[in-house]
Amino acid sequence: MTTLTSPRSTHVPTRVPTRLAVIGGGRSCEHDVSLASAASVADALDPAAYDVVRLTIARDGSWLDEHGTPLDLAGAVGVLAGCDVVFPVVHGPHGEDGELAALCELAGRPYVGSGVGAGAVAMDKWVTKLVAGAVGIATAAGRLVTADTAATLAWTGPVVVKPVAAGSSHGVTLVRTPDRLAPALDAALALDGRVLVEEVVDGREVDVAVLRRPDGSLLASPALEIVVDGLFDHDAKYGGHADLLVPADLDEVDAKALEQAAVATYDALGCDGVARVDFFLTADGLVLNEVNTVPGMTEHSQVPRMFAAAGLPYAALLDELVRGALA
Repeated sequence: MTTLTSPRSTHVPTRVPTRLAVIGGGRSCEHDVSLASAASVADALDPAAYDVVRLTIARDGSWLDEHGTPLDLAGAVGVLAGCDVVFPVVHGPHGEDGELAALCELAGRPYVGSGVGAGAVAMDKWVTKLVAGAVGIATAAGRLVTADTAATLAWTGPVVVKPVAAGSSHGVTLVRTPDRLAPALDAALALDGRVLVEEVVDGREVDVAVLRRPDGSLLASPALEIVVDGLFDHDAKYGGHADLLVPADLDEVDAKALEQAAVATYDALGCDGVARVDFFLTADGLVLNEVNTVPGMTEHSQVPRMFAAAGLPYAALLDELVRGALA
C-alpha cells in the first residue's frame, strides 16, 4: 500500500493587522493641534501591521467616526471595544488629563500613554511642582491663584502667569510690569479656575523625552533646546518663531543631569508611554518647568524629532508605543 503525502507547505501565514483606534480633537483649546497629531499618527502607522480606525472628538464633546458620522458615547465605546488597542492623541483637558485613559479602562481596552492618575497629576502644574519637590527636583518659586484671590496678589517683580491645566502655552503671559498683571490673570482665569504665578527663571529651555519600551525599560531621548527671543508662548510654538536644536549643545555633566531628572520625574508621576519633561538649565542647576504626557505627535513635533536624533524614526517610535501598550 502506498501512502501519498503532500509536499511541505512553504506558505508563510499573513500577520493579521492589529486593529487600532486613533482619537484626535477634543474639547480643549488644543483641538486643532490634536487633530494634526492624530492625523499624522494614523497616516504614519504601517498599514500592513495596523488596521487604523480614526475617531474624532468634536469641540462640543460629541464623537465622530472616520466618515464624520456622529456617534453617541455608547457607540464610541462600542467602536473602542472592537479594537485591539487605542492611541489617544487628545492634548489638554478632557483628554491628556486622564479622562480618555479612564474611558479606555472602562471599555477594557489597552491604550497608549499614561494612566488615569499620572495623566491627571501631570496635567496639573501645581501638583506636579509638589511631586517634583518631594523627589528633590527644583521648580520655579510660585503661588496658586484663583478668581477669589487674584485681586490680592501683590506685585513682587516679573512673573509668568499660566493656567494650571491648559496646554500649548494658551493663556501664558510673561508679565514685566505691574500694570500687565491683572490682564494676564484675567486671560489665564478665562481658561482655568486655578492659575500659577511663577517667578521668571533665567536659563536655557531644554526638554527631554522619556519612553517606556515594550520590555519595560526606559529610554531617554537626546535633549532638545528651544531658542526663542522671549517667552515660548503659543505664537512662538506654532508660528515658527523658535529654533529647536536637537541634540542640544550640552556638556556631559548637564546632559546626564537632565536625563536623570527627566527619568526621575517620569517615575515619580507614574507615567507610561512617552512623556516630554521640560526644564530650564540655569547657572544654579536644573529647574523643572512642566510635564506633557500627550505631547505633540506630528513627525515634526519635538518628541519625534528628539527620538529621530537618537536613531528611532517616527514610524518606529509609534510602533514602540503601540507594542508597549499591548505588552
